[in-house]
Amino acid sequence: MTTPFPFTAVVGQDDLRLALLLNAVSPAVGGVLVRGEKGTAKSTAVRALSALLPEVPVVPGCRFSCDPASPDPGCPDGPHEAGGGVERPARMVELPVGASEDRLVGALDIERALSEGVKAFEPGLLADAHRGILYVDEVNLLHDHLVDLLLDAAAMGASYVEREGVSVRHAARFLLVGTMNPEEGELRPQLLDRFGLTVEVAASREPDQRVEVVRRRLAYDDDPAAFAARWAEDEAEVRARIVAARALLPSVRLGDGALRQIAATCAAFEVDGMRADIVMARTATALAAWAGRTDVLAEDVRQAALLALPHRRRRNPFDAPGLDEDKLDETLEEFGGSEDDDPDPDPGPDGPGGGGGQPDPGEGPEGGDTGAQPEAGEGGQPQPSGGGEQSAVRASEPFRTKVLSVPGIGEGAAGRRSRARTEHGRTTGARRPQGALTKLHLAATVQAAAPHQRARGRSGPGLVVRRDDLRQATREGREGNLVLFVVDASGSMAARQRMSAVKGAVLSLLLDAYQRRDKVGLVTFRGTGADVALPPTSSVDAAAARLESLPTGGRTPLAAGLLRAHDVLRVERLRDPARRPLVVVVTDGRATGGPEPVALASRAARLFAAEGVASVVVDCESGPVRLGLAGQLAGELGGTAVTLDELRADSIAGLVKDVQRRAA
Repeated sequence: MTTPFPFTAVVGQDDLRLALLLNAVSPAVGGVLVRGEKGTAKSTAVRALSALLPEVPVVPGCRFSCDPASPDPGCPDGPHEAGGGVERPARMVELPVGASEDRLVGALDIERALSEGVKAFEPGLLADAHRGILYVDEVNLLHDHLVDLLLDAAAMGASYVEREGVSVRHAARFLLVGTMNPEEGELRPQLLDRFGLTVEVAASREPDQRVEVVRRRLAYDDDPAAFAARWAEDEAEVRARIVAARALLPSVRLGDGALRQIAATCAAFEVDGMRADIVMARTATALAAWAGRTDVLAEDVRQAALLALPHRRRRNPFDAPGLDEDKLDETLEEFGGSEDDDPDPDPGPDGPGGGGGQPDPGEGPEGGDTGAQPEAGEGGQPQPSGGGEQSAVRASEPFRTKVLSVPGIGEGAAGRRSRARTEHGRTTGARRPQGALTKLHLAATVQAAAPHQRARGRSGPGLVVRRDDLRQATREGREGNLVLFVVDASGSMAARQRMSAVKGAVLSLLLDAYQRRDKVGLVTFRGTGADVALPPTSSVDAAAARLESLPTGGRTPLAAGLLRAHDVLRVERLRDPARRPLVVVVTDGRATGGPEPVALASRAARLFAAEGVASVVVDCESGPVRLGLAGQLAGELGGTAVTLDELRADSIAGLVKDVQRRAA
């Protein structure tokens, strides 16, 4: 068994360690979401936490970890008699991003269920994680149907497995911990709100601290057991402190003054619902217990707000997480000073987390600002050969759009844009299963088994079913696509009001792509060439940041932009062949860069038409005299053209029908 990296040996990352320890003290806090760049010890710290958790008493032989003091009356392995149990270490179960539904919730033996009427059930990861930790690395990349199952289990504290009328239920209460890199995309708001706390982590910029990180990691890699032994005493101290804080937790008093501060803070930051208030109250109580106090202070409320509110105040995916700490302090001061609060409490023991609930003091970063806007992708972009470069302008107010879908039926990653054959959705037929059976088509299975009942010697009421009779349901749902924006940033687009409207239109489509779980990419062209401002990614907020800082000016190398987009699609097709692309070209249709610019642009456009790539041209031409060049470009692409005015929700419905009609 691999020796985990000691929790107390993690350098810096104070907020991360504190959030994890608070959940160890009070699992009711609701878990932790760890956001940050790669290589910042996110996974290391989470995996190290399980070694600090107290052992869990369980019913001997129960696969669902029932508590012997109060066993689950509906346990599939039950009924259990209340009484003595055995203790085992708390589990940390990892959910792989590519896990199947059956691996997560468990699976029924359909053949035995139909023929014998027994609930032969194989538990999944939710059963393994009951009364422990469920850890999801790269949680933002988790498939939507798995997210739905996690939401249901987290809300109800139980998991339900149903297959054609056969149902199994078991308890599933776990500490949900997720890590993610925001550059790879954001979480759905429903799942984001399920995490009690969130922390932002970043690598230290202090050379001494970075040296210590490397030194400890090399020592651990050389001899994990010896390295862990060096930290065994510190680990034991923290473990004992968790046990003491758990014992103290029921005695902690949350006074009316602290409650008013919590309610006022949530109201001041306009968070939705009441979950934030409840999480803050539980977190502040856990902070007091961790510090060895029985009263909740204003500093506990402040720290609770910094951990519980940042991910709940985002209004759209382009808002950076975080709180205005000056506003927080003003709110706490305005609603502080209750007579219920002890003005001079016992500060609690020193050690990890001492002094107001903070972990070990040090030079480590306290989260970092990973929500900062990334710089525009201008590296290597040629300077415009005609006309001066103009500074970036702000996008106009985004508006609601309707879906732009890719024609036909695909088989890409689950999403909400185009039709696709998926594991979830409406049933459209049946087929023989390829591998494990996941969705039974009952009628087709019975129809396949019925002609053989006499030959199989059926004598009782049960249907004699063989594995060859089982039929998998084929389903149709929605997939996410690659939406590649090809944006004209030349001098002809540079009028401020015009470019502002163009950016507003693209920003609106980016918001739509976020909601529909698409990947997005951004290619810009101006001067004498084109630049991949953002390679295909799931992070639409990164695309919005690049768009916001996009400068304009120079000639219009339309052919270069189309060819660069074609190269991007070619490479992405090798990486993710099942994801179908939708190319959105934003231009007025002029081509002025390079020799024979119009002929070159025409030939480049026909490459997309020959490969059947779905495309839309957003016509940005304005003024009383219109040349109609964008419409000609759309014809050569095999797509359709739409003006900026027609891009709004009420007008796009006709556009989608036109795209589908042309592809039919």
